[in-house]
Amino acid sequence: MAAGAPRIFVSHLAGVAVFDPNGDQVARVRDLVVMLRVGRRPPRLLGLVAEVATRRRIFLPMTRVTGIQSGQVLTTGVLNVRRFEQRPTERLVFGELLDRRVTLTETGEEVTVLDLSVQQLPARRDWEIDRVFVRKGRGGAFRRSKGETLTVEWSAVTGFSLEEHGQGAENLLATFEQLRPADLANVLHHLSAKRRAEVAAALDDDRLADVLEELPEDDQIEILGKLAEERAADVLEAMDPDDAADLLGELPEQDKERLLSLMKPADAADMRRLMAYEEHTAGGLMTTEPIVLRPDATVADALARIRNPDLSPAHAAQIYVCRPPDETPTGKYLGTVHFQRLLRDPPYTLVGSIIDDDLQPLAPDAALPVVAGFFATYDMVAAPVVDESGSLLGAVTVDDVLDHMLPDDWRETEYDLDGTDDGTDGTADDRRDGTADEGTDERADDGTDGEVRADGA
Repeated sequence: MAAGAPRIFVSHLAGVAVFDPNGDQVARVRDLVVMLRVGRRPPRLLGLVAEVATRRRIFLPMTRVTGIQSGQVLTTGVLNVRRFEQRPTERLVFGELLDRRVTLTETGEEVTVLDLSVQQLPARRDWEIDRVFVRKGRGGAFRRSKGETLTVEWSAVTGFSLEEHGQGAENLLATFEQLRPADLANVLHHLSAKRRAEVAAALDDDRLADVLEELPEDDQIEILGKLAEERAADVLEAMDPDDAADLLGELPEQDKERLLSLMKPADAADMRRLMAYEEHTAGGLMTTEPIVLRPDATVADALARIRNPDLSPAHAAQIYVCRPPDETPTGKYLGTVHFQRLLRDPPYTLVGSIIDDDLQPLAPDAALPVVAGFFATYDMVAAPVVDESGSLLGAVTVDDVLDHMLPDDWRETEYDLDGTDDGTDGTADDRRDGTADEGTDERADDGTDGEVRADGA
């Protein structure tokens, strides 16, 4: 980037695509890595934490960044694909610096960090944080202060080097508000336990429920354990019943019963019903909240139900036609109507007249291989689970089947999507060539170790 280039606020870099010289997207920005320096000297921006297609987070040094423009980062095309590991002397901008309470040196007033700006130094390849955008007044994650905002020089504030307790999270969340739950879960997983708890506390119940469903089991238990019991019960109610039941099943019996007692009776009953089944069976995999309609409902009624934006694509793929009652366990299960069939028939058509009753539904004790075979044989994305009396108990979706067939640590494992070696074995961190500053460690770049070109060269 040319000397005198305008400063860039870091909030504009969250999730930005990273492109190689050929114009191919190779990663997305997930954080920035800086090194604090002694005195009031601005921190040096060492590089970016970038997430490649396999969800591996790598370090992209600023020496490999050739431009930041129009919402994109341009690189030389050479990537070191070893997993990023934070060093003791480094700080993550999104994860550790945003939302901090710092002090204005001139007045001694405490302010909250909303954003930071970075700028390339003239005639050099180095970048540093030069300005801090702050808000006066006390505003936490649950309320937005109306205090004055201002932009000051880095040297005009102190407090970034101190461990902060009770750090807010609203601005960190704002940078990732467009992320899918699975991607936000990946962000949380890579934060410190302290920061993870703060971000979880700042999320609303529905958003936190969606994110918890995508986190590894250890993270789920850790976050749930740090919530107030009443809120933990509310979050469990907001989760998909099968995921909530799986999480409850991992808790000590005393904690599980206490949370169930705080839940709404109907939700607690669903949880107990699901936990009664073996984990790797259709009953243990199913959700108790499929779309259920009576046979005299119309196609228009069915389409209105599947338009619900809170439904996953798999849950919205079909409806289940049953006699009353409509809540699981239902009356007699009559059959399924697939989404495509709903699009082919007039809105006034009764769903009872277009049901598919050819496929045998799953029994609640059907083992995981049987369930997987059903999906593979009939190209289904969801399937009904029906008991011996013919009542619909719930529905299994293909994502739940995959979740239980993959290794336990699949959420923490990067998969080689293009069939090539990821180059991680025996590689060294991508390093910058340069001297240490004030005796502190700095990433160096020798331009060789463990590198691969993003364009495959």
